[in-house]
Amino acid sequence: MANRAVDLVITYRVVKLLVTPFDKQEAFKYGIIDKDGKVLRKYKTLQKPEEKRSYTVLHRFIFNLKRILQKAGLGGRLGSFAVALGLLLRENKEYVPHKQLIERIVINYFKDNNLYEEMLNEQMQVQERIDTPEMTCFGLDLYIQNGELVSEENYAKRL
Repeated sequence: MANRAVDLVITYRVVKLLVTPFDKQEAFKYGIIDKDGKVLRKYKTLQKPEEKRSYTVLHRFIFNLKRILQKAGLGGRLGSFAVALGLLLRENKEYVPHKQLIERIVINYFKDNNLYEEMLNEQMQVQERIDTPEMTCFGLDLYIQNGELVSEENYAKRL
């Protein structure tokens, strides 16, 4: 049971970091990264404990992942959340019964932080397709393309 709780906390941290824009990250506030996530100061040069806490191995991993997702067209927060949840559900079927609860918690988080409208207004251009989605998370269809789980927005871009 304890392992499961730890896994849930880690999953929450990863997803939260993944969907928080670079300019809202602590590392940005300390001048460690720029608004696009590019590293301005290497970890070795960080002196203050709060700087080091804002740029851990987990942060660096997530920032690199975010830049890769942006290059693949998954820069939007809703798309990132949908793919993250889809990967979680695909990896561990035990979370499937809790899908709606997870979606509700995430949406409530966005609403509580006045980010919900902004997230919904992020530009998405979705084209018609005839394939059947693998699953739907946060109202976005997710598809398998070249062995990867992609949101409907990115799926349409790659057609």
